[in-house]
Amino acid sequence: MANVNKPSGFTPSQYLNGSEWSGQARLYSIAAAYDTALYIGDPVISSGTADANGVPGVILGAATGALRGVIVGIGSSEGLIANIVNPNISYRPAAAQTTDWYAMVVDDPNVLFEIQEQSNGTALAATAIGLNTVPILAAGNGFVSGWLLASASGATPNTTATLQLRLMGLVRRQGNAFGAYAKHLVKINVHELGTGTGAAGV
Repeated sequence: MANVNKPSGFTPSQYLNGSEWSGQARLYSIAAAYDTALYIGDPVISSGTADANGVPGVILGAATGALRGVIVGIGSSEGLIANIVNPNISYRPAAAQTTDWYAMVVDDPNVLFEIQEQSNGTALAATAIGLNTVPILAAGNGFVSGWLLASASGATPNTTATLQLRLMGLVRRQGNAFGAYAKHLVKINVHELGTGTGAAGV
């Protein structure tokens, strides 16, 4: 049976020690003037500033450089992580807003995330597990993030320590296998709250 094509960006799954993700996340701010859309499942980086109450800011991450974490909740009020401006959508629109927005971000460097592999020629194989690779920026679908994991054709996994993601294995679920749209477990290898610039793949 073919893998289902249903990307949703990064989804927290478990900790590096094998225990299930506890649901914990930290509050971050998004400046009112920021004009890029943000979705649940998007990776983010520090903006280098904070709101008037000292809540640190984030912006959308990139496929290079250290990441701060992944959005698991987003809203137009610090007191209510929901889109009260438009309850029919669950993301922050790609335009400046009238007030700061807020996001709950999983910023623990020991969390492993589930992410879907793209379909781009040669898929990742078992021999890639333990190596490092990169994510692929893709627009959200109107509900959740569209970010994907690069296939072997999209970016050959290797031992380079500065690559953002470490391949930890396939998600153990019925109907998931190596090939296009496979769901993988990854660790953020280059993390703002981690040590150094990342570890070499094995």
